[in-house]
This record gives sequence, C-alpha cells and structure tokens, in this order.
Amino acid sequence: MSIFDAIVLGLVEGITEYLPVSSTGHLILASWLLGLDDSPVQRAAMHQFEIIIQGGAILAVIGLYRRPIAVMLRGLASLAYPAWRGPRARNGRLLLRNIILSCLPAAILGLLLRAWIKERFFAPAPVLLALGLGGALMVALAPWHKDRLKRMGGDSAEAMAQLSMSAALTVGLLQCLALWPGTSRSLVTILGGMMVGLSPRRAAEYSFLLALPVLGGACLVEGREALSDPEGFFTAIGGVAPALIGLLVATVSAAFAIRWLVEWLSRSTLGVFGWWRIGLASALGLAAALGWLNISGG
Repeated sequence: MSIFDAIVLGLVEGITEYLPVSSTGHLILASWLLGLDDSPVQRAAMHQFEIIIQGGAILAVIGLYRRPIAVMLRGLASLAYPAWRGPRARNGRLLLRNIILSCLPAAILGLLLRAWIKERFFAPAPVLLALGLGGALMVALAPWHKDRLKRMGGDSAEAMAQLSMSAALTVGLLQCLALWPGTSRSLVTILGGMMVGLSPRRAAEYSFLLALPVLGGACLVEGREALSDPEGFFTAIGGVAPALIGLLVATVSAAFAIRWLVEWLSRSTLGVFGWWRIGLASALGLAAALGWLNISGG
C-alpha cells in the first residue's frame, strides 16, 4: 500500500462512515479498485486496516459530541456520587442505557457470526447487491422522510434519552442488518431512529453516538489481531506510515462529513444517498457484466 492508497482509503472511510452509503462497502470496493486485495493474505491485512482506520471516525465523534458524552459519563458517575444527581445526570443515564440496548443485538450476533459473515459477504458482489437494495429502499422511503421533516417530532435535545427501552432495542435489532457489508449501519440506525419517533437530525446524532461502542469494539478486536503479528501486518500494508496517515485523514474527513450530514438532514431527505447507491451499484455491476471488472472477490 502506498501513501496515496492510504489517503484515498482514509477519505473514503471518513466521508462514508456516517453517511448512509456504507463505509465498509465503499472500502471493500475502493481496495478492490486499487488492487489491494489480490491475495488472501493481503485481503485479510486490508480488512484489518479498514477496521483500524475507523478509529478516526470514533475520534471525530468524540471531538464533536464531547458534551453529550460527558453527560452520559456524569450520569454513570452519579450512581456512586449522589451529589452529582439531577435532571442532566438522569438524562445521561437514560441515554447511556439506550445506547447500550441499541448495541447489544448486533454485538451478540456479530460475535456469533463474525467468521461466517467475513467468508461470505466481504466481497464486491454481495456489497454491490446490498448497495443497490439499500438505495432502492431509501428512494422508496423519501416521501415518508419528507413527512417526518414537516412534523419534526422528537427534535428536542433530550429526545434521544427519552426513548423507551423497547424503542432503543428496536433500533438495535435493525442495526443487525448492517452486518451485511454494503447495507450501512448509519442507514439502518437513522431509519430506525425515525421509526421510533426521533427527528432525522436527532436520529443521525443517535447513530453517531451509537457508533462509538460499535466501531470501538470492532477496532479493538481487529487491532488485537493485527498487533498479534505487528511485523506481518505492517509489512502487508507497507509500513506504519500508511496506518497513521489513513487514521489522520479519516478523522478530519469524518468531522466534516458529520457536520454536513446533520445540516442536510435538517432540511432534506435520504433520497439523494439512495440514488448514489443505486448509481454506483449499477455502474460497477455493468462494468462487471461487460468483463471490465471481476467481482468474484479474488
């Protein structure tokens, strides 16, 4: 992997992690188009690299949403320090409860099916299928999304904390769909958030906060595997520099993407992202049908 490859993958990760277009799907396709998955060993190293640079997306959320994160931590600490208790601490505890409930289904299913999913779905063909199907769903739901924008219920700052336990679990169950690369964790959590009453903007912010434990867990698991043989891993990706540069680029680009998405969802629907997914899947599928690209994953 060259420095240019690391920059490209960092940009793809940062821009697409929180947009409802599937960062994993785009990273798999980008690695494929850059010729970085030519062998099983290289493909495994690239998958670990792609997961690790998601740490940049985590850092972006921590920086931009440090206040609600601090409120959740204060709410947790108030269990041990009664003097810290109050409305804000209670909201923090409720928000933390909801985040945990929304994480559990995908975390459990992901651990049970991790190897099976990697073997069958981390390849261009299933990613293109998921991109197209997800795009069609977003376009079909655009009128409903437009109606949610008009009514704008669930737009208070406390709306995420006020979700019921069943609502938080519903979002978590929908998030299991994102275990199929190309589906988009952001897509299913934003749609799930709107289904349980959040405004599009708050649903997106809930998705950002929900990403912290989800992506953090994935980074820890893959990071542990990569660092179990650091020499082999860094040799496979071209050294330490690509990893550091990819992480930095992902952090900066994710911060810009988050701010842009929140503003976009305050006034527009997800339809444009659906058309992007359909267009990308169609273009690459056509190229494969014409024999220009190989989508067998090898």
